[in-house]
Amino acid sequence: MDMKPPPRKGADFCSLRYGLALIMHFSNFTMITQRVSLSIAIIAMVNNTQQHDPPSASTEGSLTDALHHPNRSSEDFKTRASVYQWSPETQGIIFSSISYGIILTLIPSGYLAGIFGAKQMLGAGLLISSLLTLFTPLAADFGVILVIVIRTVQGMAQGMAWTGQFTIWAKWAPPLERSKLTSIAGSGAAFGSFIILCVGGLISQVFGWPFIFYIFGGTGCICCLLWYTVIYDDPVNHPCISAREKEHIVSSLAQQSGVLSSLPFVAAASCTILGGQLADFLLSRNFLSLIRVRKLFSSLGLLLPSLCAVALPFVASSYMTTIILLILIPGTSNLCDSGFIINTLDVAPRYASFLMGISRGFGLIAGIISSTTTGFLISQDSESGWRNVFFLSAAVNMFGLIFYLTFGQAEIQDWATERTLTHF
Repeated sequence: MDMKPPPRKGADFCSLRYGLALIMHFSNFTMITQRVSLSIAIIAMVNNTQQHDPPSASTEGSLTDALHHPNRSSEDFKTRASVYQWSPETQGIIFSSISYGIILTLIPSGYLAGIFGAKQMLGAGLLISSLLTLFTPLAADFGVILVIVIRTVQGMAQGMAWTGQFTIWAKWAPPLERSKLTSIAGSGAAFGSFIILCVGGLISQVFGWPFIFYIFGGTGCICCLLWYTVIYDDPVNHPCISAREKEHIVSSLAQQSGVLSSLPFVAAASCTILGGQLADFLLSRNFLSLIRVRKLFSSLGLLLPSLCAVALPFVASSYMTTIILLILIPGTSNLCDSGFIINTLDVAPRYASFLMGISRGFGLIAGIISSTTTGFLISQDSESGWRNVFFLSAAVNMFGLIFYLTFGQAEIQDWATERTLTHF
């Protein structure tokens, strides 16, 4: 009669694993802001209309003027920020270099995280990315080659961090809570995109473009201190976890492979790059019009993962087929990056950052709603609940696709056109 009662569920949102999810949310927030920083700052970095002081202006004169006119010092510092003669082709290479860096480290970092520990891999990746972000303004003065190298290494560091967090969840997230925990952590990327697109331009305008890198690079360094202080690779070795929560996590977990966890990111990054190349190829050869290219890749990015999701419940008996479909779902969905996601640049380039910030905000809300809905559905019945989750996600994708195919446009809207003021 020596029966052991089943472990009680942890205190949910007051538990240590949800605190870990919040810290990882902050880490993802930091990494995406560092990744997007250059996209915001480059508008001012290549702005040839800025006025500069003549070369003969002395340092002594500048200091004296700043002392007599303290209100002008901030504006003077902002206008003296360097401006570079980077061609559109050069800018394209700079933007894409971080993506190539991420691809280089996705698979090896997943393997190394299983050897050295995900805490060290993710922390090192976040720290390297943050330090390189702080160094970017100085690197730009040394030349575009150094900027490309830094962005590539930064992408490698972020690839380490993206993969490492899933190795951590393999030991911290109970199976019935993985959707909630990973959605809390992953939503940091959407929230970070929303924040930097809203305030990045304001920071550049008020303080100068280098402060975009200083602020978000410094934020990453602070996050690293929090990460190394609070986070442990597994709940067994954490000194502050309660015995009840430790027992709940350990008793409910199954083994998971770090390399396997990294494969969806490899597929996603590959589809993003290949989709962008193919979209530009179709446009440059005039095979399809702009709106048809946008609708084509939106269709692929919404239809393909929907078909994979609907097929999942029917191939559950095949382990390999299930794994392939789970990798293809996030991979093929990134084809939307060449579809409706960048459509704001087509219809309203003047307000692209503002509109993208709004859309990221809706994406953040959708992430919260989806995790709550998923938890509710699988709490009723695990098997049928997951089937309903897949069917519901496919239905939402199909609704969005039909709406976009019906109303999507690629021409600059009247309310977004530049208007010339006429003086009489």
